[in-house]
Amino acid sequence: MKVVVIGAGQAGLSVAYHLRRFELVAGEDFVILDRTDRPGGAWAHRWESLKLGTAHRVHDLPGMDQLGISFDTADRSLPARDVVSDYYGRFERHYELDVARPFNVQRVVNRGVELEVHFQDLRPREDEARPSRGLFGRWSRRAEDQAIAREAPTGQVVTRFLVNATGTWGAPFVPYYPGMRDFAGRHLHTSDFRSAADFRGQQVVVVGGGTSAIGFMLELESVAAGLTWVSRRPIDWIESQELDLEGASAAVAMQDEAARAGRALPSVVSGTGVPRSRRIAAGIDRGLLVAKPMFDRIERAGVRWNDGDFAFADTIIWATGFRPELRHLAPLKLREKAGGVAVGQGASWADPRVFLAGYGPQASTVGANRAGRMIARQIMAML
Repeated sequence: MKVVVIGAGQAGLSVAYHLRRFELVAGEDFVILDRTDRPGGAWAHRWESLKLGTAHRVHDLPGMDQLGISFDTADRSLPARDVVSDYYGRFERHYELDVARPFNVQRVVNRGVELEVHFQDLRPREDEARPSRGLFGRWSRRAEDQAIAREAPTGQVVTRFLVNATGTWGAPFVPYYPGMRDFAGRHLHTSDFRSAADFRGQQVVVVGGGTSAIGFMLELESVAAGLTWVSRRPIDWIESQELDLEGASAAVAMQDEAARAGRALPSVVSGTGVPRSRRIAAGIDRGLLVAKPMFDRIERAGVRWNDGDFAFADTIIWATGFRPELRHLAPLKLREKAGGVAVGQGASWADPRVFLAGYGPQASTVGANRAGRMIARQIMAML
C-alpha cells in the first residue's frame, strides 16, 4: 500500500479527496482505517442536542460543492452529529473512498523502509455484550471499547507513508485533583455527555472555561436541581456573535510554533477567548454564566474551596478538553523531550514517512482542509 490514512474525520477525508484527485485509488493505492462504526469522525459521538448553530462552525470538505450540499445551508434544527454523519457519508460514497470501519489502529512500527500498521477489526459480533457505567474504575464507553478490542481479530498493512488524522476525541483530558476517587457521585467527561435529561434533579458541577462547558451550563439550567460552574482560569469574554474560533490567527500561530518546537500544544481557547454571543450574553446577565475559581479538593459529597466554601455534587462534568491521540505512534519514537511531536507543514520532522493531519494549527475544520491538500502534494512528490 502506498498510503495508509488513520481516521475519517475532516482531516482524513480531506487528505483522501486530494489523493483521489492525484488519481490514486482507494483500496489499491491507499486505505482509510476508521475506528467509528459510521461516517462523521468525532462528530458522530456528539450529544443529540448539539446543533450546528450552537457549535463551532463546520467548514465544508473540499469538493463537497459537487454534491450540492453545504454545512452553511444545512438544517440547523437537526442534531449536528446526524447532519455531519449524513454529509460525510455522501462524500465518502461520491468520491469512492471505501473507508474501512470500524478498525482500530493499535500501533505503527518500522519495517525497514516501510511502516507496518497493526489494527483490530471491531465489527460487531453476535455474542458481544456492552455494559456501560462511569469513569475511574467504573465501566465507561472507553473501557467497554477497550475490553471488546482485546478480543477483536487483528491484522496489519504495510505502507510507504502514513497519515495520522485521529484528532483528539479519543484522548480526553481530566486533570487530577485530590479526593477524586473518594467522590461518591459520577465523573463525566465531555466525550461521555449524551443528554441533559440524564441530570434531571441532580446537583452538577461543570469544570472548564470553553464553549463546551458553557453549552452544558445552558442546557442544564432548566434540568438540574443546582449548577456550579468552575474554571481553572478567568473567562476571557470577547465581543462577538459567532462561536467560531477558526479565524483567530494568533491562536493558530501559537499552535504552529508549539508544533514546530515539539512542545505540548496550548489550549486554543486560552489564546482566543470565548465569543459572547447573544445566547451567552443572556446567560451572563441572568447570573448563570459566572464562573467560580477552581476548587481545591473533591470530597465524597461535592467539592470544596480553601476558604471553606462547599458545593454539593451528584455529578462532576469535566469539560477540560482533549489531547492529540498519538498513543499508537509510540513505537516510532516521534515524541520530543518537550512533550509534543515536532511537526511542520503537516510532516513529522523525526520521520518523513509520517504526516499528522489536523494537528496543531490544522486542528480546525478549515485548517484540516488546507492540511489535506498540503499533505497529499508532499506525498505525491515522494512517490
